[in-house]
Amino acid sequence: MAHNTILLLGDSLSASYGMEEKQGWVYLLNQQLESEKATYRIKNASISGETTEGGLSRIDAILEQNKVDILLIELGGNDGLRGFPPKLIKNNLLQIISKAKAKNVQVLLSKVKIPPNYGPRYNQMFEQVFIDVAKQSEVTLLEFFIEKVATDPSMMQADGIHPNSKAQPILADEMKSMLDANI
Repeated sequence: MAHNTILLLGDSLSASYGMEEKQGWVYLLNQQLESEKATYRIKNASISGETTEGGLSRIDAILEQNKVDILLIELGGNDGLRGFPPKLIKNNLLQIISKAKAKNVQVLLSKVKIPPNYGPRYNQMFEQVFIDVAKQSEVTLLEFFIEKVATDPSMMQADGIHPNSKAQPILADEMKSMLDANI
């Protein structure tokens, strides 16, 4: 049965950081989709440490080498953690989306949040980037998919930034419900 390919352009939150790939939410979700004979699968092009600039530099080759129906962008966290200017993050995301749309690829953009220690002003400007980009480029904005586990220390790795293996099935369920509602 033919199915849609969702290409996931993400960072460590989607790249099974700190665990085996088979423990990560993307792998778990694909297993579930397979067993349910769902109409889509996720191809993971996530890299730990990836920034929006890195995603922008890779997107042309990725779109050229893969049949992609939907692009799911989960980038920006590393930009925020490095204090990159929100304008730069916004411009990179807009360019990625523009390149995908030029290939008739539907785009979903995930909200991203960073720890509060960057101060309320930067955090607000950072979070506004995703809202503005989605509105300006007319793409669907998904909620930050790790929100449910991010405040529970038992679900997070020691760094407090990356969800642990116990959290991954929850993240798979979160993402599945968001994807099912938007594709």
